[in-house]
Amino acid sequence: MSATTALIIKTTNFAAIKHKNQRRKDPEKTPYINHPIGVANYLVEAGVEDTDVIQAALLHDTVEDTDTTIEEISSVFGQQVASIVAEVTDQKGLEKAERKRLQIIHAKNASKQAKLVKLADKLYNITDLERSLPESWTEERRHQYFIWAAKVVKGCRGINSRLEEQIDQVLTRNGVEDPANITLLENELHE
Repeated sequence: MSATTALIIKTTNFAAIKHKNQRRKDPEKTPYINHPIGVANYLVEAGVEDTDVIQAALLHDTVEDTDTTIEEISSVFGQQVASIVAEVTDQKGLEKAERKRLQIIHAKNASKQAKLVKLADKLYNITDLERSLPESWTEERRHQYFIWAAKVVKGCRGINSRLEEQIDQVLTRNGVEDPANITLLENELHE
């Protein structure tokens, strides 16, 4: 077994342990770990070979959604992986609307590696939303998520055409006109 394969298995196992009691909000209550594995898989399918990016994809929600810290990620997987995870992690203490606004703002200044994880994460989420409506969500909320995702993706464009094309296809099918050129509102651009 190659060292890279062993590292990916170690990372997947770490994420699986951290997310073991979590479920997605879909009607099937899918195990949460399916999400980070799916995000990593989208990256691999899009030709991404950077092991740090694949690891960060597997770990991208551990700090935000579990008791994991960036320091723990750094000590187990190294500073580069921790740095990517930190870039894609929302600040837990902020209101949800502010966290979403900051994702739009920070996307354009993120590293290439973080942008790859963000693109694959948004692709997974919108594909999942297209497949089924989460419990307690309305059609309007789903549509607003698609628009918000298009705004986040706008700041990540030019990094991976395969991911961007897939995202555009899902968004277009779901009523987001011209997702590559979606307009950002003035209040979304101020910090």
